[in-house]
Amino acid sequence: MAKFSYTGRQVDGELTRGVIDAADESTAAKMLASRSIVPIEILAGTRSSKGQESSQNVNFLTPGVKLDDLVIFARQMYSLTRAGIPILRSVAGLADTTTSLRMRIALQDVIEQLERGRNLSSAMNQHPKVFTQLFVSVVHVGENTGQLDLAFLQLAEYLEREQETRKQIKAATRYPMFVIFALIIALIVMNIWVIPIFASMFSRFDAELPLMTRILMGMSDFFLTKWPYMVGCLALAGFAVYRYLQTEKGRWNWDRTKLRLPIVGNIIERSLLGRFSRSFAMMLKAGVPLTTALNLVADAVSNAFMAEKVLDMRRSIERGENLTRVANASGLFTPLVMQMISVGEETGRVDELLAETASYYEREVDYDLKSLTSKIEPILIGIVAGMVLVLALGIFTPMWDMMGAIRGGN
Repeated sequence: MAKFSYTGRQVDGELTRGVIDAADESTAAKMLASRSIVPIEILAGTRSSKGQESSQNVNFLTPGVKLDDLVIFARQMYSLTRAGIPILRSVAGLADTTTSLRMRIALQDVIEQLERGRNLSSAMNQHPKVFTQLFVSVVHVGENTGQLDLAFLQLAEYLEREQETRKQIKAATRYPMFVIFALIIALIVMNIWVIPIFASMFSRFDAELPLMTRILMGMSDFFLTKWPYMVGCLALAGFAVYRYLQTEKGRWNWDRTKLRLPIVGNIIERSLLGRFSRSFAMMLKAGVPLTTALNLVADAVSNAFMAEKVLDMRRSIERGENLTRVANASGLFTPLVMQMISVGEETGRVDELLAETASYYEREVDYDLKSLTSKIEPILIGIVAGMVLVLALGIFTPMWDMMGAIRGGN
């Protein structure tokens, strides 16, 4: 089989281009005719498409596809498919209007695959870094049920909730991160410039300095003379931690540790459970089989520890156990949520009650994030007060002793 680039017109007169696999040109023409495309030009080989030309400009500095881009894509696809616009024309229009280079390249490749006869979900599945398995599966179900517009609507709503949660997390952590950054800068400035000035002044007096002063001067001297070793050790430690977290065991341990962190651990856990419930409800509502849905949801939670729990649930269901029993055995859910899952299974409304469960967790996370700053603020104030106390004891105490000695001598 060879590849042929073609230019033709559809039944409505619209000009179309693409690539088709065929034994020869006449066979390619027959195949195009069977697709209601009148061939104008058929050439052996493939043309250098716009997407291929653009892909040459992509490098590691090129920004990835953001969640905002996917939200806009899902919303626009919902509007276009609901209006009855053909899929190929819809995707082509969005490929020309998107501002993300990686998204544009992916959509241009999707267009080429659609022209070859592939369906939309199969074409999207070739770009896992842009479209997740969950995204592709919902689109696939929408194609098979004839409700592609509703599938894109579900995806848009799901991604918008995910987007809102991320914004709340950024807003809640902005103030603590700013304070921590300011503390680090202040510590560096004091050790490099402030403390050496006082150390030079104290060295002129032949007097025994307090313990705290000697500690501060020793720390400042270490910063000034050993900073290359400090930078090297920090870089080496950072690289070692990064490599460890890239391993399967390292990621699993870190994901489990995140759920046990003080103050933020419970928030992270409830956020993940809300994501699990929301994505699971969406998959069931779209008509995805239960075990397949659990497989996809395990990837959606983005936590190796919780994903293992979800996959254990899937394996237990495959052995014949019901959802309520495996959910209870996982130890992930509160008694209130377990009651909702149990009632949902009894009434055949698991997707609806899981959506209620997701809303419950999302409200809890929203409240916790709003109160997170007030919980962390006393800790940050305590750290600042501790730094001020150390400086006061280390710098002002010897000055007071010297002043007292001078007055006593007079």
